[in-house]
Amino acid sequence: MSVEVFLDDTPGELRAVIRRDGHFEHLLIESERDDPQTRLGARSVARVRRAAPGLKGAFVDLGAGGEAFMSLRGGGVAAPVGSKIEVELVAEHRAGKAPAVRWIGPAEGEPRLLTPAPTLTEALARLAPGVTPVTGKAAIEAGWQAVEESQTHPAIPGGTVAVERTRAMVTVDIDLNSHDMGRARERDAANRRGLLEAARAIRLRRWAGLVAIDLIGAGHDGAAILKVAKAAFGDDPRIAYGPVNRFGVLQLALPWERTPLEEVLYRYPSIRAFGAGQAAQEVTRRIKFELLSDTTRARITARCPAEVARLAAPLVAQLGPRAHLRADDSLPTGEHVIEAE
Repeated sequence: MSVEVFLDDTPGELRAVIRRDGHFEHLLIESERDDPQTRLGARSVARVRRAAPGLKGAFVDLGAGGEAFMSLRGGGVAAPVGSKIEVELVAEHRAGKAPAVRWIGPAEGEPRLLTPAPTLTEALARLAPGVTPVTGKAAIEAGWQAVEESQTHPAIPGGTVAVERTRAMVTVDIDLNSHDMGRARERDAANRRGLLEAARAIRLRRWAGLVAIDLIGAGHDGAAILKVAKAAFGDDPRIAYGPVNRFGVLQLALPWERTPLEEVLYRYPSIRAFGAGQAAQEVTRRIKFELLSDTTRARITARCPAEVARLAAPLVAQLGPRAHLRADDSLPTGEHVIEAE
């Protein structure tokens, strides 16, 4: 198995991409815009703000206006309203859902960050140990390519794998060209490859929750399918695997950890539209790419809306004297134009 790592350190944001056997598998993003207390693995002192008996938990104040949900399922945790406790963030926020924390123990003092989340570099060392990252222009391109790949359905020999997310679950449909449908060997091979590709796509998009996978055909060898699924999705004890039902559907439940990729990249994920802060980051990254692509040009200027230019200015200034911005409110928020001089 070939593993490549790319590290793009653009002012304002650090991005890391992992590619295995030619396919992108992880896109990690560490942004200056992030609230450090709501990043995966951060430990904080929190105050129990209100009980949520219907959810079998409580909402806690992390400080600076941040709120998270703490499950109390299983009992044994005393967390009356107003008490101070130490918590660890186990799931970042996602649309309609607050971050989730787990109880560590009692604490004192005002809500505050105790221990920062593991850094992106530390996460890379765990996911791709010993691999030296590629930096510079190639790393920026790899990040763009990973985003593009996350927005397409994976392909398998002779078929496709449609991976989609709804409010309730993730659905996967493994499909094979009709002329191969009647051959058991081809169906089994396509299902195996489809499970691997579905798992990779879900990891790249940072999705989780209930996953329903519509396999090709029926009458499957459940033990064999489960073995392939565990090889694809992992043997994390938090993953719950169900049997293949009589309709040829495999269900599993993956633990939520990180904010879905599309929600990190876009303010309006359904139409892939940037907010001003995200657009400012992309303008900065594009200018850096152009500077690396041609070191002979005296100036690289990006025209962008005035609000985007205002937010991008301190980031672009870090790129050096060749990097410039020009306000142009005739452009939409998420668009910019590069001018070379």
